[in-house]
Amino acid sequence: MGRLRVGIIFGGCSEEHFVSVKSAREVARSLDVEKYEPFYVGITQGGDWRLRDGPDPGWERGDGRPAVLSPDRSVRGLLVLDRGRYEAVALDVVLPVLHGRLGEDGAIQGLLELSGIPYVGCGIQSSALCMDKSLAYLVARSAGIGTPDFWTVTADETVDPDRISYPVFVKPARSGSSFGVGKVSRKEELPAAVENARRYDSKVLIEEAVAGREIGCAVLGNERDPIVGQVDHIALSHGFFRIHQEDRPETGSDNSVAVVPADIPEASRSLVQETAKAVYRALGCRGLSRVDMFLTEEGDVVLNEVNTFPGMTSYSRYPRMMAAADLPLSEVIDRLVSLALTGKLR
Repeated sequence: MGRLRVGIIFGGCSEEHFVSVKSAREVARSLDVEKYEPFYVGITQGGDWRLRDGPDPGWERGDGRPAVLSPDRSVRGLLVLDRGRYEAVALDVVLPVLHGRLGEDGAIQGLLELSGIPYVGCGIQSSALCMDKSLAYLVARSAGIGTPDFWTVTADETVDPDRISYPVFVKPARSGSSFGVGKVSRKEELPAAVENARRYDSKVLIEEAVAGREIGCAVLGNERDPIVGQVDHIALSHGFFRIHQEDRPETGSDNSVAVVPADIPEASRSLVQETAKAVYRALGCRGLSRVDMFLTEEGDVVLNEVNTFPGMTSYSRYPRMMAAADLPLSEVIDRLVSLALTGKLR
């Protein structure tokens, strides 16, 4: 049997473009080329799709061959422009290594559904749902999962600072990492924080600051029977957790360290893992997700957010949590491909 032909899409038009490229480089390093024949499709910040040799530095420069996913299911692959004519390149499966808008929000998933190509990760509905933090909170609450109290502010709406209990976090409702996130301790700070969040999304979320440790759990599998990695916790040196600084998005956090495994009691670890699986099921996730939560001093677990295609960089939390559970990234990729093709973990 020949190698599986795997399309790896990376880059993208969101503010997380640089993070996606670094994730794709780690995927490329971990991909078993004896099993897989990779086809790297890089999306520039301007939205151009190019078939490249890989996500190495400088991939956005030069020509590259224009390539798009065909929505025609008879093709089931790429259409690559070569010498003025389009050549069809069949694919067995796609890894959309994209973060944020147009990558985790259901957009690329919709195109992949039209194409008929199996793909790794959550489907359209769960991708869109998890991307909008306010909607994810509503669904999680209906399933009995703890969430922060929150308010939403739409594009043409003003917010009355006197109706809010402080401190709060202000963030874009549909953006990733830490872009546009601010902590507000006094009502005078609220308007500026809302405007900063609106740089990334017209819909803004204001949520209570939960007193507790920031905890994460990596989840892998289908929604019926997922498995989990080791739990991590965020150790802060100062301020609040910011995984990617807006002015240096290609780097990791400069004020925190993710400790794996988390230094928490075993009973709390089990509760965090079971809550992560409950969130995963309630939101209809499949393939993979990283569920971020708070662990309060009382021992309660409160949902923070769900990342449906979490970072895979050398400093990212998801692969580190899985590696701590004896699942290196190469094996995680194998299992994700198996899930995409068969719906089952191998």
